[in-house]
Amino acid sequence: MGWHGHLRIDYSRDGERCIALDRHHGPLRVLQRLYPEGPGICHHVLVHPPGGIVGGDVLELDATLAEGTHAVLTTPGATRFYRSAGETARQRVSFELAAGARLEWLPMETIAHRACLADNALSLRLAPGAEAIAWDLLALGLPAASEAFDAGRYAQRTEVPGVWLDAGVVDGSDHVLLDGPCGFAGHRVLGTLFCAAGGAGFDAARRTALLEAAREVIAADTLAATAGVTSPHAPVVVARVLADRVEPAMALAVKLRAAWRRVLWGLAPNPPRIWRT
Repeated sequence: MGWHGHLRIDYSRDGERCIALDRHHGPLRVLQRLYPEGPGICHHVLVHPPGGIVGGDVLELDATLAEGTHAVLTTPGATRFYRSAGETARQRVSFELAAGARLEWLPMETIAHRACLADNALSLRLAPGAEAIAWDLLALGLPAASEAFDAGRYAQRTEVPGVWLDAGVVDGSDHVLLDGPCGFAGHRVLGTLFCAAGGAGFDAARRTALLEAAREVIAADTLAATAGVTSPHAPVVVARVLADRVEPAMALAVKLRAAWRRVLWGLAPNPPRIWRT
């Protein structure tokens, strides 16, 4: 029998303060609410005390952001999908943003262990005027511990409904994908970072500024040869990076997030304090 953890967070404004009401069932909850940037931006740290997701577990996060709210959500450690005896482990994350809301979804990396069966999904619904920055960093196996991802399956689905869909499956036996030049090319860490806007999306000037800011960051990074940025259409700008370890991919993602935050909202980086512990 697996765990079923569900957390719901509703963000609203009380004057100038962004406040949140959270309700949880099972092992998924809010650790702390912080305001390092002042009352208008709520930083949340989410925890899953068991520390990993195994076959049969289901974790769900649903959050709504009212007009004018700004939430920054992260986690204190990696999300781990462990070896399965036959059942699929599932994680579902869903955000709904009202007009003028801002979201930053910045969890630590996801580790797909050998022989896991995992299904990981992220959905962001953005009203006109809402904007979001989000990332996903996937590590296959544990290269530093000589644990290869040579068995199992990891399915990932990221969507801004009606605007952008990124879905795929990584199978441990698919050597063409894992080692081929059109796939992971032997790397075992894939980072995807994107920003999105509701309604008609970013205007031409902001879209260009987002692309140029990302290209400048990537060009100066040690992972420049395996990173890139594009904008499939006006509402979305997407950056990707391949790496051999999580740390350099995360470092690049942090720099990209800082650059996009400046372009979008004129804000300093203000990384969550939990990242420094």
